[in-house]
Amino acid sequence: MKRIVHKHPLAIRWFHWINFPVLFVMIWSGMLIYWAYDPYKIQIGDYTLISFFPDGFYKFFKLSRRLAEGMAWHFVFMWIFLLNGLLYVGYTVVSGEWRHLVPDRNSFREAVQVTLYDLGLRKSQPPFIKYNGAQKIAYSTIILMGVGSILTGYAIYKPTQFSWLTRLLGGYEAARLEHFVLTVGFVLFFFVHVAQVIRTGWQNFQSIITGVEVIKPHSPNQPTPQGSDNVRPAGPSEPTPSPMTPPTRPALS
Repeated sequence: MKRIVHKHPLAIRWFHWINFPVLFVMIWSGMLIYWAYDPYKIQIGDYTLISFFPDGFYKFFKLSRRLAEGMAWHFVFMWIFLLNGLLYVGYTVVSGEWRHLVPDRNSFREAVQVTLYDLGLRKSQPPFIKYNGAQKIAYSTIILMGVGSILTGYAIYKPTQFSWLTRLLGGYEAARLEHFVLTVGFVLFFFVHVAQVIRTGWQNFQSIITGVEVIKPHSPNQPTPQGSDNVRPAGPSEPTPSPMTPPTRPALS
């Protein structure tokens, strides 16, 4: 018999799917702003290894000469990003969901085990309850990155009104660089996140839409019996999961 695993509350799913298009618009509009002054590059001496970004990139995606449009979109969606983030953090605190997200003393060891397993250097699957150590570290880090993006964004948006914040972040140029680095971090997280979701399959992806995941008998993705309050039979005749049920494969979702 199939079993139903309750994974994501409705509020978490809403915050997740609101944040996805908001972050996309923020990054897109940020590129329109960045076009006006794009000094960042990686170079050795006078030789440029990587330029963020060449003129051909702006022309291909039609990002050039749209500074005012970019600023308008960026500053509107900034408030949506901030509000959604505050509601998300507030919900995790009030609901107790933060206990599943905050790394503990075992998280870094678990993260190493998960990484080795994903790279094929470890044969056995590391067990976890709801989120493994790698997920806890990644999700907690992305929240801190969101806070950093908001602070650095305000520091370069209103450097006079928030002069104390701009000075705290090292000045205008430093705050702008920090804002750019955080944006690159969001893009990298997005690609890794999507790759992991694809790797784990449709059933896992479905859980962030419906909130539940249907587990088939003898499935390699069955959850560990720890935290079994989130598991219930899909039918009245289904037996109780055995304590020896193998752990689910770790995934970012």
